[in-house]
Amino acid sequence: MNWSDHESYIELYPPKEFNFEECLIFLGRSDLEVLHRMKAEFVYKLIKVDESLILCKIGYIDDCIKVEFPLNIPSIDAREQVAAYIWEWFDLDQDLVGFYQMAGQDKVLQPIVDKYYGLRIIGIPDLFEALVWAIMGQQINLTFAYTLKKRFVEQYGESLTSQGETFWLFPTFEKVAALNVDDLRKQQFTIRKAEYIIGIAQAMKNGELTKELLLAKKDYQQMRKSLMALRGVGAWTADYAMMRCLHCTSSFPVADVGLQNALKHQLGLERKPTIAELEAYAADWEGWQAYATFYLWRSLYDNNK
Repeated sequence: MNWSDHESYIELYPPKEFNFEECLIFLGRSDLEVLHRMKAEFVYKLIKVDESLILCKIGYIDDCIKVEFPLNIPSIDAREQVAAYIWEWFDLDQDLVGFYQMAGQDKVLQPIVDKYYGLRIIGIPDLFEALVWAIMGQQINLTFAYTLKKRFVEQYGESLTSQGETFWLFPTFEKVAALNVDDLRKQQFTIRKAEYIIGIAQAMKNGELTKELLLAKKDYQQMRKSLMALRGVGAWTADYAMMRCLHCTSSFPVADVGLQNALKHQLGLERKPTIAELEAYAADWEGWQAYATFYLWRSLYDNNK
């Protein structure tokens, strides 16, 4: 992590393959988003360090990410943890040179990597949040998924209010482990989704499931198998969590409808490609499937305008 501390603010120095504006486009994709707030060219994000709630105002100036603390200046240890969180959130440890070399030669990816150069996979550093968000999104449209998330966060998450604005944290697995299915049914979760989410919260509370245990596996297939052993976690959910939380660049949610639609648009196909066809198009993406997917998702925002 490459950063410097200036007490009242911190600066992070990302690799040259970084485009803050492109990252903001992804972060601003829904007006229903409740876990960060966009204002002009800044993103406001509430982060919890130990027991402190820290509001961060994140901008980009002179090739560095500047993080200010509008409400209170955290301790030096907390500032370092904030820096680490944001470094992970923007996936700044990832060296994208290999991805751009591969994508520059690929007929599907070449037009979009030039267009969105510097976009990074915006992560979900918290494993519980990544899995729950993926489960919420199963078999429903994105707008309703955001509606569910908003209700869930505002019912069970911690918050901080300043000058009439409220900023939220995703609920903790400890809090959700104590809920019952009826609690979530009231918010329009299906019985199945409510059971899955509470089950994952309980597995995390018991220590059976942690980010550290999954990352220790090192191997993509082992990691995926461990996640798919959880009730409610199929192949798509596992790959989504591995992509957004575990920084696994080989994860490939091949059955994703958005990915199929993006490929259809990119190649001017009459219909969505089958999974077999998609795998054939992706033959050269080995090791970078997650980034290829993320860039294809990004192309959908332009197609939908």
